Amino acid sequence: MNYEAVLHIPLSNYAHGIDEENVVFRIRTARDDIKSCILHYGDRACRVNPVIFNSEPMKVVAQDELYDYYEVVLHSPYTRICYYFELSDGVESKYYYYDMFMNTLPIERSEFYQLPFNRREDIATIPSWVQDAVVYNIFPDSFATAKGYISNKKGEAKFSHHTTYSMRGGTLKGIKENIPYFLDLGVNCIYMNPIFVAGEWHKYDLIGYYNIDPCFGTNEDFKELVDACHDNDIRVIIDGVFNHCGWHFFAFEDVLEKGEASKYKDWFYGLKYPVEYPDSQEDIPTYDCFAYERKMPKMNTSNEEVIEYFLDVCKYWTESYGIDGWRLDVASEVDDTFWREFRKTAKSINPDCFIIGEVWESAQHWLLGDQFDSSMNYDMRKNCRDFFAVDTLDSYGFDSRVTAMLMRYNKNIVHGQLNLLDSHDVPRFLSICQEDMKRFKLSVIFQMTFLGVPMVFYGDEKGLVGIKEHEYRRPMSWDKEEGAEIYSFYQDIIKLRRNKDTLKYGDYKTIMAERNSGVYAFKRCHDDEETYVILNRSEESIAIDNVIGDTNYNIDLSSNEDCKMVEPWGFVIVSKSC
Repeated sequence: MNYEAVLHIPLSNYAHGIDEENVVFRIRTARDDIKSCILHYGDRACRVNPVIFNSEPMKVVAQDELYDYYEVVLHSPYTRICYYFELSDGVESKYYYYDMFMNTLPIERSEFYQLPFNRREDIATIPSWVQDAVVYNIFPDSFATAKGYISNKKGEAKFSHHTTYSMRGGTLKGIKENIPYFLDLGVNCIYMNPIFVAGEWHKYDLIGYYNIDPCFGTNEDFKELVDACHDNDIRVIIDGVFNHCGWHFFAFEDVLEKGEASKYKDWFYGLKYPVEYPDSQEDIPTYDCFAYERKMPKMNTSNEEVIEYFLDVCKYWTESYGIDGWRLDVASEVDDTFWREFRKTAKSINPDCFIIGEVWESAQHWLLGDQFDSSMNYDMRKNCRDFFAVDTLDSYGFDSRVTAMLMRYNKNIVHGQLNLLDSHDVPRFLSICQEDMKRFKLSVIFQMTFLGVPMVFYGDEKGLVGIKEHEYRRPMSWDKEEGAEIYSFYQDIIKLRRNKDTLKYGDYKTIMAERNSGVYAFKRCHDDEETYVILNRSEESIAIDNVIGDTNYNIDLSSNEDCKMVEPWGFVIVSKSC
């Protein structure tokens, strides 16, 4: 038995409640090492000694290159559980508890693993509407000036004594007038990059938090947009920028004017006096900022006045305008206490408010139920890039990464991960695919059928490309003929996603992922139906029956009309009864 590979962490993604009656237990072992794994569990407040234990066999639910992951979802009559594992490799058997391998069980119940209390307050959940969502991400300045139209003209507007700028001419009215476009595409949630008053066209250097940038419109325009979206069953998520502000935010201007005498000096991080604007981008600012971006001084979100100010901002937009969620910028650089308070505030107004953190790396720390509901899943983009776009992974390696994504988080949380191929911060994925539409489609199929919430960056459905910032934030294409084929493909896969309960709610299991292979297949299971997805990133056809071992299925979507084979660089999605 490979002892070194065995891992279990209490009160983590390895042991957590998914509701008040069901608890997930996981244990990691070396790949293909353990022949059986049994969970033994009992009431840690049991009235008799020794504790009376029950047993449940565990199953391998996922594998990566090094490990097997055993799991059981325990329907438990106990809210307080002590437990241990019994492992066998076919030669020897061991009890595993308290991170020790033993031949006997302990006398004291406290020596077992413990789930002290399956408290409802500690269960990480996501809003019920989220699993039905397909999100459309809009970069406001680049999307639309009016229905089916973007002016692509620079502009400027006045706010107080400041000038704000636009690059492409997009407006909130333009977004509202294109609600029929969202309905035709099939998306039912929009997420907009920042819309509050700011200097630059990207609007991440905020001047004011209570007003819509006048280049985009007015607060009333925003209210009309949200109401119109809700009338059409479309949710609205906005961008919250609380890690930093802009040069011309009132508090920072006061610090620049008054220095150490400013009553706002503790609102900011790392001030060195005299605080001055750097003359150029190359000069090191005399204050902490986002990265080394001199126009974005970092806020001190542990300061009570800053907390109060931003929580009021949260209340204002969540309550007065009825938004459905927040995407939180640079979330990993803001202190946890602030995010916990932010969550409480948003959820107290709208319990179904969807809170998404911008975290590019593992977001496990923030997804335990007390901060965010979701994070932007850049890992999914990276994995799709390496497997579908640039061929640096075989299907075996790709599946190992998929397993890592699934096992990293609590079982509920993976259904809320925001799965993206593109955003305003990265080159267009179609460009990464060297504009090879077959590679791109395979990536989109995976995105739309994987666990989590798919997010489409505006224009992906029209085949927009771009490597540099000004290119991938290019104006939206409103030419109906341009990208018509890929648009139709997006309509089909979004419709399938939204109509299939298996794809929205189902469990995930890998079916085929072999070394030196480009064929990747998995299934999603829910109630009495199974949906199989076969992705063929190779130069050879493969028989569907060779993958799923059955002929009793219905074709949901396919890249070719042959119902028996998956063509090279093609895909098929089939469903059947369990």
